[in-house]
Amino acid sequence: MHFSSCLCALLVALVYQVSGMDTVIGLYGETIEVPCNNGAPKPKDLFMTKWKYDDGDLLTQLKDQDASVIATDKYKDRVSMAENSSLLIAAATLKDEKTFTCMVVAGADISEYPVKLLIHKAPTGVEITALATELEIGKPTQLGQCSTSDANPAASITWFKNKKPLVADGKGIIISSNVKVDEVTGLTTTSSTLQYTAEKGDTAALFTCGALNTLSPPVSFTVTYPTERISLHVISKGPLMEGANVTLKCKADGNPPPTSFNFHILGKVVKVENSDSYTVTDVTRESTGEYKCSIIDNAKMEDSKNITINYLDMSLSPSGKVMKSFGEGLALTLQTHASGELKVSWTKDNGKLDSSPTFDKLTYSDSGKYEVVVTMGALIKKASFELVVEGVPVIRRVAKQRGEDGQHKADESPYVNGKITHKLTIVPTVNLTVVCTVSNELGQDTRTINVSTLFEEVRMDKQDSSDEGDTTKLVVGVIVGLLLATVVVGLAYWLYMKKSKQGSWKTGEKEDGSTEESKKLEEKIEEKLEENSQKVEV
Repeated sequence: MHFSSCLCALLVALVYQVSGMDTVIGLYGETIEVPCNNGAPKPKDLFMTKWKYDDGDLLTQLKDQDASVIATDKYKDRVSMAENSSLLIAAATLKDEKTFTCMVVAGADISEYPVKLLIHKAPTGVEITALATELEIGKPTQLGQCSTSDANPAASITWFKNKKPLVADGKGIIISSNVKVDEVTGLTTTSSTLQYTAEKGDTAALFTCGALNTLSPPVSFTVTYPTERISLHVISKGPLMEGANVTLKCKADGNPPPTSFNFHILGKVVKVENSDSYTVTDVTRESTGEYKCSIIDNAKMEDSKNITINYLDMSLSPSGKVMKSFGEGLALTLQTHASGELKVSWTKDNGKLDSSPTFDKLTYSDSGKYEVVVTMGALIKKASFELVVEGVPVIRRVAKQRGEDGQHKADESPYVNGKITHKLTIVPTVNLTVVCTVSNELGQDTRTINVSTLFEEVRMDKQDSSDEGDTTKLVVGVIVGLLLATVVVGLAYWLYMKKSKQGSWKTGEKEDGSTEESKKLEEKIEEKLEENSQKVEV
């Protein structure tokens, strides 16, 4: 009797407290931890902790003792208590979605902490099935069905086009969804159907669908639409000029595009099947005109292009090698015929001329190779002729001056613009008459010049190192006379280049001169000329 009275007195003294409900979300198939009192530390005067749910008690634990499982149902082998008094539930299923209560007895208080448990499961995958074979512009078509299974709560599906979500508008985009629940597991399968009205820009579009963080593989569709416009394109490897091949290509904006076309070639219709191109070979200037292409089953749908075949004709008179005499005139004629604006340039011996050459009165400097280049865009034509001016050689001037080195020699300058200068150096011992003669197959010219010796007495005083007195010596010096013969001749350039022209020097006795000495001098001059292989040549 005494024990019962004490127990009743203890129970009357306890204060009963119930806290607000917390919610815990666990993952399907995992071990779930349900905290007691939101994980707060155990009270110091803890007497007992017990977990229960609507259908009965699960387990209990007295202070400083191990927890004891009370449950006899499905939780018998699945529940345990953690060190911090949390309830542990293994292999969670949807049937575990209920309210679990942690009861704590401490001192004179009894506190209960209810916790609502929710079980979530992500969908196992997302895929698009029942795909449309093609989409037709302007026609509502069921694009496909997106589905995901084994989820809790039921998954929400979103459709995407090129990674941007599609929003149903009841017109071009219609989305309908359906959810089914598995009777055994309670998990859901969600399906979503997209009805879509395609546009022309959807030809390369990628469609996907997704649930939570899972996306389906992208899919694309062939978008069909009728041809509304065609265009004609002219293809050529280079400028459109005579002799080239020109390809005509007809493009249509329909999908699939037409495979056969009519090409209108200068009034003639050519039917091309299984191709969109036609090549016109070896075009001429007569090929210039209007070209068209059209669809075979709709002749009104066509496009056209005006094609101009470029051409350039040129003739030059004279041509080849032209021989003319000094002082004559030469008529130069350049004729051109082209489809566009021309540019004409001239060169002489590879040097550019500022203008077209004219030859009213030919000189030797007019000799050379002339080339004309006529251009029109990428078209280039060239022509040339070689002009040779010839004539009888003429000596313009013969002059003399003193030399410096006193040596016999002969040299001549290069032949430039019909002129050449020949120099002869001699050391005369007598007065001489020098004769200069130049000639070619057209004629010759001769001139003479007198050359005199010059003696000068020079008295020099020299102090001898001996005791002998001053001695006066007479030095007779021979001053070297240089004969500079400048020969300016009018002679054919081609004769000069062939080394066929000839010139000669001769000396003759005059006044006190000696014929024998003159002959010796002439021989020396001839030998010197032969050594240098030099002649008065033009």
